[in-house]
Amino acid sequence: MKAQSNRRAFLGLSGAATAAAICVLASGRTAAADFEVRRSSDDWLRRLGPARYQILREAGTERPFTSPLLKEHRKGIFACAGCDLPLFSSVAKYDSGTGWPSFNKALPNSIKYRRDLTLGMVRTEEHCRRCGGHLGHVFDDGPPPTGKRHCINGLSLTFKPA
Repeated sequence: MKAQSNRRAFLGLSGAATAAAICVLASGRTAAADFEVRRSSDDWLRRLGPARYQILREAGTERPFTSPLLKEHRKGIFACAGCDLPLFSSVAKYDSGTGWPSFNKALPNSIKYRRDLTLGMVRTEEHCRRCGGHLGHVFDDGPPPTGKRHCINGLSLTFKPA
């Protein structure tokens, strides 16, 4: 009886470990070699600081309603905080009520997309096309005409007024 109980515990733990490993592998970061701008982790940390590094390089998420860019309503361009590539126009920005800067469309040739299986969900993650920085996710619940909601971490962006 005890051997059977130990075997069940071992199989249960093995199954859980395997499932966790599959989730980690399935949601692995996009390889740095896929992007034009490449830097060492130390260099990124020096350039970005800890908060931006955690979001752009480790796919973190800032707390909702904390970004100063959430209330940015001037005309201009939102660019990648990692490499300065223009990503979104202020014309596409809208208040989604989610607590993160939201846009209904990205600028052409600015974003790379990747399937994200973390947190037990299937989502579409957005990366800067040039440096690979994690920006946020895009959802199909946005306003017309695109129906898209690019839900972006404000710390992944800088704003350049027009």
